[in-house]
Amino acid sequence: MDFAQIDDTPIAYEERGSGPALLLVHGHPFDHSMWRPQLDRFSRTHRVIAPDLRGYGITPLGAYPASTGPASTGPASTDLGVFAEDLVGLLDHLRIDECVVAGLSMGGQIAMELHRRHPERVRGLVLADTFPAAETEEGRAARNAMADRLLAGGADAMREYADEVLDRMVAPYNTHAAPHVHRMMCATDPVGAAAALRGRAERPDYRESLTTVAVPALVVVGRDDTYTPVADAEEMHALLPHATLAVIERAAHLPNLERPEEFDAVLDSYLRSLVRPS
Repeated sequence: MDFAQIDDTPIAYEERGSGPALLLVHGHPFDHSMWRPQLDRFSRTHRVIAPDLRGYGITPLGAYPASTGPASTGPASTDLGVFAEDLVGLLDHLRIDECVVAGLSMGGQIAMELHRRHPERVRGLVLADTFPAAETEEGRAARNAMADRLLAGGADAMREYADEVLDRMVAPYNTHAAPHVHRMMCATDPVGAAAALRGRAERPDYRESLTTVAVPALVVVGRDDTYTPVADAEEMHALLPHATLAVIERAAHLPNLERPEEFDAVLDSYLRSLVRPS
């Protein structure tokens, strides 16, 4: 792992390969190793960058500008815009002008935020198992309650949460992927996870901005995903002017780990379609 100093925080990232840049943005509560199969596969043809987001993996939460609340004394909250600006800072550090941005779940929402702020940096957009709508009042309350639970219970609460949601993250018939996913969740800093939950609860609605995406996009979803079902993917596909929709059979919320060969085939076809004629 290498580090890029972005404002106050050293952002950890793995970089492999050469060629067109592919930025992989992990979901919650994971780290860059969520993309291990894609790092292995696409570093043959691309310059692949997979960071640990602020507060995840070995990247610290930092103070800029994640700590919010009255007079900066309230619980930390990491806005999706903070994650997006960290990623742009990482691209600047690596001297990458534009790239394909691929995000899964929360990572997909960060990718949408990055495009909303900096469309000129996005060569292509891959949105996997994610959704564009703003949080509902019920969802906002649930995310803040979970943040409180993680802060109060620490590592034990993180493990309890991992036990509770594992069967929704990874379909029960994909047992090969479950141990890695469970380890990532248990290893996540509960303070960083709570900060992201609070920030994500306040995210904007990306549906209108998706209609302005001028670059080709790929929408991917696991057939059996209950967090972001196929209907959500179909809605995003309809909003995007130039998009392809791929449904990965026999996968839930993490098709890139549950069915890496199928996921990679879809992503490879999409990336090949972006190659400019010589």
